[in-house]
Amino acid sequence: MVVTSVQPLDKKRSRIWLDGEFAFVLYKGELRTFKVEEGKELNDSSYNEIVNTVLPKRAKLRAMNLLKSHTYSVNQLKNKLAEGEYPANIIEDALEYVASYGYTDDRRLCEEYIRIHISDKSHQRLVQDLMRKGISKDVINDAFAGCEEYGFEQDELTMARQLLKKRGFDPEKEYNSADERNKDFAKQYSFLARKGFSSSVIRSAMNAHDLFD
Repeated sequence: MVVTSVQPLDKKRSRIWLDGEFAFVLYKGELRTFKVEEGKELNDSSYNEIVNTVLPKRAKLRAMNLLKSHTYSVNQLKNKLAEGEYPANIIEDALEYVASYGYTDDRRLCEEYIRIHISDKSHQRLVQDLMRKGISKDVINDAFAGCEEYGFEQDELTMARQLLKKRGFDPEKEYNSADERNKDFAKQYSFLARKGFSSSVIRSAMNAHDLFD
């Protein structure tokens, strides 16, 4: 196969096209090792070593290094590897590798996140946060069930009241007018709604069942 293009990606890496199609990304040292030069042939032996040894090893090391400094969901880790432009099959191989050592476990990640934030984030906000990590709703629900089995439960009403207290809100405050009261209550309601609290919890926390109907 012919190396039809070698395009610098950054100071260390280049994108390689073979027979007119994008193939992979190589570092400068790898270009020299395998004598990859635009317009020249890449022999089968070199190609096989790159795709079967060099790239898989590098992808696995990249995945391990990423997990050393941060907790990623499987989907997040997949996206990080995709940023390195590894072929799809090599990414899947790397994900299977780290999973075999228990380094990626979406259920465990969910449970840890829920336990850490169960007292400062609403149920809906926790679900949204975890789904943004690319975790499925079924896994998230299973994690919540697991946390409840170990006694981790939420008291959203208390959480909402504490947030309002921090904001200086007092449901017994006397306002100069009904309009002023309604504006303040609407402001606090919107704040809690953005936090993911349900309307029933918000109304109870604000003692405001007469508003927002």
